[in-house]
Amino acid sequence: MDKKTDKIILGIDPGTNVMGYGVLKVTGNKAKMISMGVIDMRKMRDPYLRLGKIYERVTGVIEEYLPDELAIEAPFFGKNVQSMLKLGRAQGVAIAAAICRDIPIHEYAPLKIKMAITGMGQASKEQVAGMLQRLLNIDEKDMPKFMDATDALGAAYCHFMQMGRPSTEAKHYSSWKDFATKNKDKIQS
Repeated sequence: MDKKTDKIILGIDPGTNVMGYGVLKVTGNKAKMISMGVIDMRKMRDPYLRLGKIYERVTGVIEEYLPDELAIEAPFFGKNVQSMLKLGRAQGVAIAAAICRDIPIHEYAPLKIKMAITGMGQASKEQVAGMLQRLLNIDEKDMPKFMDATDALGAAYCHFMQMGRPSTEAKHYSSWKDFATKNKDKIQS
């Protein structure tokens, strides 16, 4: 961790119907939940308007909490290619909102997040939520209805656990130029 004693981490669990977010404040080696919630787009039919809503709401969360870093769950490889494409778009829009504000991005696989929180890569959403509730002393009345919020908080907590430790799995980008430099194989001339 850098010399700054306090750090705000925004966690995002990408989704096209419901996107979760969680905000942690880190002071020294202690983390405290500041906020968690969801961006609910289930009533929106147009997929492009959903992407616009994601950008608008993630930008609003960034402006409200001024995070120092973003931890986002990487899409996992499922059998439904269309779902993967939609999820990737949602993740990309959330990342773009953070990059436009020069917020470093840290991407974690779902397995890594679950391992960091529960010690089990195959843990259920309920197990992750329960462990976060205990680790962060979250009152039962403050637990969200949607597990997308606790999944997002899990991404932030996973990043908190990784801070100061070398990592080979997380990808870090501080700008579009940084992304391009680190991913030359993904860019066409």
